[in-house]
Amino acid sequence: MLYYKTFYKNEDSDWVVFVHGAGGSSSIWFKQLRAYKKEFNVLMVDLRGHGKSKGMLQKYYEEEYSFKMASQDIINVLDEIGIKKAHFVGVSLGTIIIRTIGEMQPERVQSLVMSGAIMRLNIRSRFLVWLGHLFKKMVPFMWLYKLFAWIIMPRQRHSESRNLFIREAKKLYKKEFLKWFNMTHEVNPLLKYFREKELKIRTLYIMGSEDHLFLPPVKNIVKEHTKSVLEVVDKCGHVVNVEKPEVFNRVSINFLKSENLSTNPS
Repeated sequence: MLYYKTFYKNEDSDWVVFVHGAGGSSSIWFKQLRAYKKEFNVLMVDLRGHGKSKGMLQKYYEEEYSFKMASQDIINVLDEIGIKKAHFVGVSLGTIIIRTIGEMQPERVQSLVMSGAIMRLNIRSRFLVWLGHLFKKMVPFMWLYKLFAWIIMPRQRHSESRNLFIREAKKLYKKEFLKWFNMTHEVNPLLKYFREKELKIRTLYIMGSEDHLFLPPVKNIVKEHTKSVLEVVDKCGHVVNVEKPEVFNRVSINFLKSENLSTNPS
């Protein structure tokens, strides 16, 4: 079982499940917790091999990971706690996981908030992944992680997010990092399927205007997916919840509390 922590408001409040990205931990949501606890019951998880789940998964060390497996880990936590249905908030690679949960058990997903959503790898990002696979056993994995962090979050005002992710990644074992990195082999076919098939689940994308790798494909998706809306946060990079937490909290909470997509989340 993954490490998790709950913050219970009352039985009449909806549950919100926070899912971090690769190399992070539930600590990246520290700027959301106070605002969300006032409105919802909150569940935070550390993905396998991350945060406080790192020492609890020895039996998985010989397995290859997949997004379906990572999603099932979270479903198992829901079953353990007795959460039948929840809103899901994900960032970066965590958006792929919560979207996969929506495919696996759509009846348990009230809505999705996708921050820094990864919905397509362009030529530059595919080259980076190829480069990473080429050198992953030759150089320290933190070199690769720092390189990716700088390319995804290049500006000075992205430094808090960049440094946070690098600091959390340093806590990973190399073998664990490689297991997650190897999941990039399944990313492109999975993302293509996500783009072509719309879930009948309300979805809010919150993207930074400077998220140069991942914003363009999201703009295209919301033109086609009738259940999706996009909020672009000005002067912000890949990790909106860290760089612009007040905006993220206001927009996402308003969306989760609204009854339909005609309600403007901002």
